[in-house]
Amino acid sequence: MSGAPSRVFLARLAGVAVFDPVGDQVGRIRDVVVALRLAPRAPRVLGLVVEVASRHTVFLPITRVTVIEADAVVFDGRLNVRRFQKRESETLVIAELLDRTVRFRDSGDAVSVVDVAMEPTRTRDWLVTKVAVRRTTGRGLRKRGESRIVDWDAVEGFSAVELGQGAAGLIAAFERMKPADLANIVHELPEKRRTEVAVALDDERLADVLEELPEDDQIEILGKLGVDRAADVLEAMGPDDAADLLGELPTEQREQLLTLMEPRDAAPVRRLLTYPDHSAGGLMTTDPVIVPPDATVAEALALIRRPDLNPALAAQVYVCRPPAMTPTGRYLGTVHFQKLLREPPPTLVSGIVDAELDPLRPTMSLEAVAMFLATYNLVAGAVVDENGHLLGSVTIDDVLDHLLPEDWREAAMDAVAEEPADPEEEALRGTT
Repeated sequence: MSGAPSRVFLARLAGVAVFDPVGDQVGRIRDVVVALRLAPRAPRVLGLVVEVASRHTVFLPITRVTVIEADAVVFDGRLNVRRFQKRESETLVIAELLDRTVRFRDSGDAVSVVDVAMEPTRTRDWLVTKVAVRRTTGRGLRKRGESRIVDWDAVEGFSAVELGQGAAGLIAAFERMKPADLANIVHELPEKRRTEVAVALDDERLADVLEELPEDDQIEILGKLGVDRAADVLEAMGPDDAADLLGELPTEQREQLLTLMEPRDAAPVRRLLTYPDHSAGGLMTTDPVIVPPDATVAEALALIRRPDLNPALAAQVYVCRPPAMTPTGRYLGTVHFQKLLREPPPTLVSGIVDAELDPLRPTMSLEAVAMFLATYNLVAGAVVDENGHLLGSVTIDDVLDHLLPEDWREAAMDAVAEEPADPEEEALRGTT
């Protein structure tokens, strides 16, 4: 393999871009597939799990990799786009080996796996030859938390079922990943490992990931967290997403979680649960961008610049008399962000508000909402009650989410491309 270093630490490959021979990026590395063998034989590296543009993962045989660098991997251009499916004899390094507790063969002291490294052989195979470990107990290292690199055969326990495996290493490997991409990885993990990752994520990050997962995964993970932690995560979710999830739970469990949530977070969720699922009220979020009529263009632009704001919600601000949180005082109209960009910063939003467009009503059907947004070329619309109070906003992503089949997220994650098996891949993955 040209351009390959003599030793590659595999966890560091997470997120590295993968390029074809002409320099076009085809995806990013999500994991490394190895075949564990009977001790003391080192595991054989079979290939890379690569997430391609369509967000599904494919298998790239290690024999087709021509260059490995810190920020790029290049392959020979041949890539089978069938969705990757792990086989019984295979192990994923990042998903299954990181954070595993193993023991030194000589002392029996327990250590935690931080990373593993592969090295090339004379036959052009790659073998996992080194393990980076961190002390958990005993005398294996001089002090707790210190790392050390040892030979693969210096430790044992990789083949055993890990009952209390942590997830810090896996989370660190994908720290900069977008929630939707991390959700794709979490969905594909075994149930036990999925729970470990969910428990280890902080509330905000887990909330973002849950919002991108299929309904069955959401319910499973929430049930494994314990009610107090589950309530904290629901508080961190958007009210509309929290309401959708709670709406799938039994009444007793739903009420228990709502009671444990902070009243200010539970109140909008309770309001959303009163509306039918496929109505404007059931689709809306209760956290749109709201400004008073005496706000300036500069102040409104500062609000929609928030990096955590959904792009569809950032497309407009809603002008309302106080109070400026839903349900608001009298709704006056909408100012679109393009209008804000065209006006001088000191201009008052009340002078440029669009009050001509009738708002959505909470009882309007999904189809009516979709036609409204399509008719006026909008990515979001205000939902206002009969008394003129702003209740929330329906965004185009909420509409699409409900127009698509109920299992669309799971179907997209589990989709298998129609391409015949690759003989070279089959030969490689059939040999351990």
